[in-house]
Amino acid sequence: MKHPFKKGRRKTPYDILSRRGHALIAVIPYAWLLVFFLIPCLFLLRISLSDAVLARPPYTNILSIFPEGLLQIRLNIGSYLTLFQDELYQRGVITSLSIAGLSTLCCLLIGYPMAYTIARSSEKVRLILQLLVILPFWTSFLIRVYAWIALLSPTGVINGLLLRFNLIAEPLALMQTPFAVCLGIVYAYLPFMVLPLCVSIARIDTELLDAAHDLGCRPLKTFLTITLPLSLSGMIAGSVLVFIPAIGEYVIPELLGGSETLTIGRIVWNEFFVNMSWPVASALSILLVFFVVLPISFWQRWREMKA
Repeated sequence: MKHPFKKGRRKTPYDILSRRGHALIAVIPYAWLLVFFLIPCLFLLRISLSDAVLARPPYTNILSIFPEGLLQIRLNIGSYLTLFQDELYQRGVITSLSIAGLSTLCCLLIGYPMAYTIARSSEKVRLILQLLVILPFWTSFLIRVYAWIALLSPTGVINGLLLRFNLIAEPLALMQTPFAVCLGIVYAYLPFMVLPLCVSIARIDTELLDAAHDLGCRPLKTFLTITLPLSLSGMIAGSVLVFIPAIGEYVIPELLGGSETLTIGRIVWNEFFVNMSWPVASALSILLVFFVVLPISFWQRWREMKA
């Protein structure tokens, strides 16, 4: 059977439209990334290389055209040097990485047993459990974060119950702490860990587990040698989906974290809207993009090596 696009065969209008349709389908996502990701990043890069001034906009133009027809490009890397020299920004980056990493690990430890239970349930039960996992997304994200304020505050539900049963003498300092931020992030992004793990575990052939059982392999060893390695792709996908939004989270640290919980998202907000230091804020945003793209690149590289 000859290939429809093989040389020597006359192309029909349908073949031409089909090839154009395939090209159009491929262009749409690339155009989306170009307009809503690459171009904004280029604008941020341009602002990060300019000087801060008291004007509107609060940054200088890096390009200058003189009447003689000369073009001058002035790039200021002082904003990037500030990020690596100022202890405030270093602490913000370290805090964001620590909270995002710890929250991702907690989501993995909590989400894996949930995903395993869902994947090994019957079809009807699985649908109900998956619905319960995504059910919180039907409510407002802001309302869900405010609910934790009612739970963790000194006069909240948790401290009220502990005081009522005489388990503590005074209210615990649960709010305005890194613990509260991690708790809020784990609660908010746990479904992003559970759902990829469900898909990965459900794809594991149960005949492999039966064969290991018939050969006398204990359940724990079967899990460590078969189930866990074969679900590694879901673990990586879920970790990426949790870590990326967690590292740039602003709402949860702002509402649940104290003044000591200084994250990248809060610093970017302050530099943009309080200090009006747009070059520094843009440089920090570019650094945040780097931390976002890096784990995706490693994940893609790992998938190519596995393939």
